[in-house]
Amino acid sequence: MQPGEKFYEGKAKILYATEDPTLVIQYFKDDATAFNAQKRGTIIDKGICNNRISSALFAYLEGRGVRTHFVRQLDERSMLVKRLTIVPLEVTIRNITAGGMAKLLGIEEGIALKPPVFEWHYKSDALGDPLINDDHILAMGWASAEELAHIRAESFKINEALKAFFNERQLDLVDFKLEFGRVVTASGKPSAQIVLGDEISPDTMRLWEHGTRRKLDKDRFRRDLGSVEEAYQEVLRRVLGQPLPAPR
Repeated sequence: MQPGEKFYEGKAKILYATEDPTLVIQYFKDDATAFNAQKRGTIIDKGICNNRISSALFAYLEGRGVRTHFVRQLDERSMLVKRLTIVPLEVTIRNITAGGMAKLLGIEEGIALKPPVFEWHYKSDALGDPLINDDHILAMGWASAEELAHIRAESFKINEALKAFFNERQLDLVDFKLEFGRVVTASGKPSAQIVLGDEISPDTMRLWEHGTRRKLDKDRFRRDLGSVEEAYQEVLRRVLGQPLPAPR
């Protein structure tokens, strides 16, 4: 399927229209940003890795009863997805303290959280994606109580599935971000069906190697740890079940 008109470009992806009003092409870029785009750079072949990782993980979740926007992978950098009207919320699930939670509460990284912590964030780069609660969302009309309950339940279901997936690959799923949207109908209007959208990749999650806590995600870019491209490639290999190169 050939891309049509570009109608959206974000920090990491471009969306193109197709002949079908219910489907769009999602193209993954190599551009990298951190701290709400205050830090910018390029990670070579990041788009290829994130497209292939996301395609594999969306397919994995679909096989476990999670409805997503994913239709199929088109090529190295593109996937065909259902067109969504994105709910202006980001979900963060935290299994281990790190990043924003550690900073917010003044605690060390690496503390296992039982049960996992669920967070709502208002999706706004200008405001730094502030932490909010159900009352904010209901008062602003961003989603109904029933929709929030559905998103929360799906998020925990996704967490359990992904934790098991990465555990088999000797990786700890520290935390991750999810976005959900309402499926757009042929008339161009959003339906009542809410599904998982965006991407699932080292850009949107923290992954630590078992035992060593070696970071294999965008924190290598955020914190200037080096070997960023190698980390993305290693996650891709593990996701696809390919052997890792022998140590030098």
